[in-house]
Amino acid sequence: MKEDKSKMPTNIFELEESAIERKSLYEKIINFSEEFIHTIEEQKAFHFDTNEITEYDSFFDIDKKKNSIEDILVFFKERVLNTGLNAASGGHLGYIPGGGIYSSALGDYLAAITNRYAGVFYASPGAVRMEDALINWTGKLIGYDKGFGGNLTSGGSMANLIALHTAKHSKGITISNVSKNVIYFTSQTHHSVYKALKITGLEKCVLREIPVDSHFKMSVIDLETQIKHDKHIGLVPFLIIANAGSTDVGSVDPLINLSDIAKAHHIWLHIDAAYGGFFKLTALGKDKLKGMELADSIILDPHKGLFMPYGLGIVLVKNIKYLAEAHSYNANYMRDAKNDNQYSPADLSPELSKHFRGLRMWLPLKLYGDTVFSEYLNEKLQLAYYLYQELSIIGYKVLCEPDLSVVAFRLELKAYESDVLNKIILDYIHQDGRIFISSTILDNKLTLRAAILSFRTHKQEIDLLLYLLKKIKTHLDV
Repeated sequence: MKEDKSKMPTNIFELEESAIERKSLYEKIINFSEEFIHTIEEQKAFHFDTNEITEYDSFFDIDKKKNSIEDILVFFKERVLNTGLNAASGGHLGYIPGGGIYSSALGDYLAAITNRYAGVFYASPGAVRMEDALINWTGKLIGYDKGFGGNLTSGGSMANLIALHTAKHSKGITISNVSKNVIYFTSQTHHSVYKALKITGLEKCVLREIPVDSHFKMSVIDLETQIKHDKHIGLVPFLIIANAGSTDVGSVDPLINLSDIAKAHHIWLHIDAAYGGFFKLTALGKDKLKGMELADSIILDPHKGLFMPYGLGIVLVKNIKYLAEAHSYNANYMRDAKNDNQYSPADLSPELSKHFRGLRMWLPLKLYGDTVFSEYLNEKLQLAYYLYQELSIIGYKVLCEPDLSVVAFRLELKAYESDVLNKIILDYIHQDGRIFISSTILDNKLTLRAAILSFRTHKQEIDLLLYLLKKIKTHLDV
């Protein structure tokens, strides 16, 4: 049947902008982003109390109306950038920052423009080879030998989910035996692990929270005692979840000792190194993180330790066979994509529709080499130790010497209840807005924490934090 073009919608080609239209959009977006970066040191790290809905927020809604890029960018700045936490700021010392390096954003731009499908080798051999190269580099960095495999994920949560599902599958955990198997962890285990346990059904295992020592590391003695008890009463020790840089305080568990225990009792050892893993690029990190290479599975987040934009994690499994077996699939419509000599990312994770994440990591590493990242990470370690020392001098209690770049502390004054006092300090820092720190609960007390990992965080930001902490302490201690 011949097509009657006169009946075609008049705007059918509107999404295919002309070169002039593309250039106009591009220049306006670039100018906006350049202004954002140029003024980053003047911007607040945190916009306090910006959660209220305004009449202007109706602009979020989607309807038939067309809007100019100028109006869209004005709204974006006012109601997105000028609210909440500015994660790109060097003053962002809360949670675990990353910063988002510019070259990584350009990698995302190229990935989106070229729109390569990175889920299956058949569809884009180059994209998959690029991501494989990143997996191999990361695996060798932590000390894995040949035979390991992995996947680039959206972050640590998905990476933990893939690792725990792989452990479950490799150990033959089913609905009939799950309640007899035991998982060991500590109070420092990240909440994404609990989510992964729920999603995989492993929450039905016997869950043992092992005590930590004064530096918030898993107690080897208590772990061994608990495992022996569990075996004695007929349970099956299945999984140890260790930290290589906990979120609360950056603690690194005794990884070599935990590996020895895991081997002796045939237990899967999983290490959450989402925050701390890339400190392996530094001399101190190599020393602190000895034993990472002994894990059956491990996760790392480039959007933390390599300063990439949010949305990039890595899961590694020592034996790629277990990873592939846990995620294998068959579908008639995918028969052309099967390749017996090459794993595709879709063979090694739950994702089929997969963003080409590799370019945002590969491009900066190729541009600058990994030594530059090592130097930046070294600076963060030095800044953390500097903060640790200075906090004690101005009268704050630091809970433990930092293993890596997280410092947990609080103020204790006789005239105030501890939690009330430290909430006052936290609110003072947040209302000022130039620095953002977060809080947690340690030893049943509200505790302040500074996580130093943004590539834009330097000594001037740490000195500003110290100035604010000293100022509020002087005001309170009258």
